[in-house]
Amino acid sequence: MLHDAIIIGGSYAGMAAALQLARARRHVLVIDAGQRRNRFAAHSHGFLTQDGEPPGAIAERARAQLLAYPSVAWREGKAVAAAQPVPGRFAVALEDGALHEARRLVLATGVTDLLPELPGLAERWGRSVFLCPYCDGYELAQGPLGVLASSPSWFHQAMLIPEWGPTTLFLQDQAADEAQRAALAARGVRIEPRRVLAVTGARAAMQLEDGESIALAGLFLQPRIAFASPVAESLGCAMEEGPMGRYLRTDPRRATSIPGVFAAGDVARGAGSVSLAVGDGAMAGAALHQSLVFGLG
Repeated sequence: MLHDAIIIGGSYAGMAAALQLARARRHVLVIDAGQRRNRFAAHSHGFLTQDGEPPGAIAERARAQLLAYPSVAWREGKAVAAAQPVPGRFAVALEDGALHEARRLVLATGVTDLLPELPGLAERWGRSVFLCPYCDGYELAQGPLGVLASSPSWFHQAMLIPEWGPTTLFLQDQAADEAQRAALAARGVRIEPRRVLAVTGARAAMQLEDGESIALAGLFLQPRIAFASPVAESLGCAMEEGPMGRYLRTDPRRATSIPGVFAAGDVARGAGSVSLAVGDGAMAGAALHQSLVFGLG
């Protein structure tokens, strides 16, 4: 069957894109590998009408509403490649050998967080170690917070986090110049030069190289990211480089550099949230639909 669109990625951005197309009575196939980026978090915050809800529950509710539209099909599986064998037609290959075809694609494949190799960090990711203060900062109740300098944008994050509580910056191997130190001091940020060797405790106790421990209500860092799927690379989509890693280049209507291919969510922006992913997906879905009506230009 030739679908109007294949959505690769069935999380928030992908489902939002599919919903726009379903409401235009277009035939849509959603291919989902089942690896939401926020699957480690117990609650999702900052999304209107769903503030504080478990992220899995939001996704399940969205999927049930989406699949109520008869023109939507859902396929569990991992897409491993895509190609354009003829103009106006894309072929998507799955890990199990299946092949599906569509006139347009939406890449909503998401990203994988590559955490620093620090004992105890991965076990606390999404629970007491976070990326986004807008998503998780409020619930930390202005307790003692930390920033682990793990990316080129550590200074930006360290300047921001004091909005949510007294903050300690753990420099690790980074160097702060005099201007940065002065700016951080003005924000009340304490700089800890000793290396962190591990994260322990019920929340996030930072074990330092001299044996001292600093207890935190929460720790923030910006990990490196990697594409969760090789599909964009197989298509040859243009990339951008951000502080956390590569993401797909898109125009304001979420079109990629490949005509007929749109992208939405974390794969197409340097950072993200549920709200931003849904907005991106809605734009990508509407733009894709209009490209079917008016052509690609």
